[in-house]
Amino acid sequence: MGDFTMHRVLTPEEMGRADALTIASGLHSGSGLMERAADAVVAEVLRRYPEAAGFDVLCGVGNNGGDGYAAATRLRQAGADVAVWALGSLRPGSDAEEAARGWPGQGKPLDAFAPRPGRLVIDALFGAGLNRPLEGAAARAATLCREFGSKVVAVDLPSGIFGRDGRADGICFAADLTVTFFRLKPGHLLLPGRDLCGEIVLADIGIPDAVLTDIDPRIFANGPALWHDVFPTPATTTHKYARGHAAVLSGGPTSSGAARLSAMAAARTGAGAVTLLSPPAALQVNASHLTSIMLHRLDDDASLKAFLRERKVRSLVAGPGFGVGERLRQTVLALLGMADAPALVIDADAITSLATQPEIFFAAVGRSAAPVVLTPHEGEFVRLFPDLAQDRSLSKLDRARQAAARANGILVLKGADTVIAHPDGRATINANGTSWLATAGSGDVLCGIVAGLLAQEMPGWEAACAAVWIHAEAARAFGPGLIAEDLPGLLPQILHEIIVECL
Repeated sequence: MGDFTMHRVLTPEEMGRADALTIASGLHSGSGLMERAADAVVAEVLRRYPEAAGFDVLCGVGNNGGDGYAAATRLRQAGADVAVWALGSLRPGSDAEEAARGWPGQGKPLDAFAPRPGRLVIDALFGAGLNRPLEGAAARAATLCREFGSKVVAVDLPSGIFGRDGRADGICFAADLTVTFFRLKPGHLLLPGRDLCGEIVLADIGIPDAVLTDIDPRIFANGPALWHDVFPTPATTTHKYARGHAAVLSGGPTSSGAARLSAMAAARTGAGAVTLLSPPAALQVNASHLTSIMLHRLDDDASLKAFLRERKVRSLVAGPGFGVGERLRQTVLALLGMADAPALVIDADAITSLATQPEIFFAAVGRSAAPVVLTPHEGEFVRLFPDLAQDRSLSKLDRARQAAARANGILVLKGADTVIAHPDGRATINANGTSWLATAGSGDVLCGIVAGLLAQEMPGWEAACAAVWIHAEAARAFGPGLIAEDLPGLLPQILHEIIVECL
């Protein structure tokens, strides 16, 4: 399953602390870390591009530039044709200047750079620490490389991408390969940064894992190592009720399909029993589609509460295909007010219905003893958190974390770079998202996966993280032609692989 610590993601500021703690420990000097970073870059470059006619190394004036100078020196020592193009002079006495001493002179001015056929460009201008758009000679170089179609290897992060949030304000480099160090940064995982990094290689440059104890990162790259320790694995003596009961609220007769998708996904994920709670008008259409999923008539909130208590339901999905309106809003608030409320997965129509009076909803979530997971796409997020959605200074990661804290619940902000945020500030960026999930009903399946895991008493945040990863992994396994109905049937193989590793 991999090393849990490797899933920690560092902001540029936290990465700076990791460097500083390593230097303060005496394990490596600042220039020593640059030398090791250069070794990692050169090893990848020579292995992957042995046919390159030469190398143009674009060097900034900070630590990223120091990495570039050191890499250029090593490439020249290996017999390669190397040119260094400098954005400016390195600060005298800096670690970067020390790391660059093997290169003669200051390099050619960057504003004279022009791509040439067959040559590889190594972008060592800014790295992950940049928080402003490229300008001047750096912007010109990025534009030329894009127009020429140059092969580009980025040191740490393509210049022009913001390390803290993956944004690109204006022109930026598009890399074929990015070599970064110690731990990933948010900019490697959030769009558009993720697409502009190309393949990412995470290199060990000698920073000890022990520095993470002092830094205590709160951001993670989603993957099984995060949650496999609490992933439900049935014992030999397990029976269906021990595996938990999940329920799904169905909409009317013409909009009941979404709820059935959620119900089937919950069952495939391992809930021991799943019931579709249907309004009277939809009973016949639902009955015609269900076999292993149970069906129960739902008349009002009182009968709903009685059923949940009597049947010991552990998780419930509210929203898919139900219909927007006051009825659904009152139902969700009633559920949140139960002393023995099941874990709730709130999506789609429920989010829109609750957005009319969000403060009342958030307060009710805060009083609930059971986990509450909200799964909005961007449009639903706008309705529920309009101020956060409109604040252009906030990244997707920022918006999700602030929304989770405000809502007092676990928030899954969906998309190709889904973010799963906990009210306590923990957040996970999903890295295996795929465009094959851009199909109607896939979100309903995700809700069912979350509910299926919650029914088996997996903790809320871990259940949401696992569901997002499993959902994407199933879609990747199928590929072109995927529709939502395919997804539940794809889950067993993905679950098998996880459970085999857990045992």
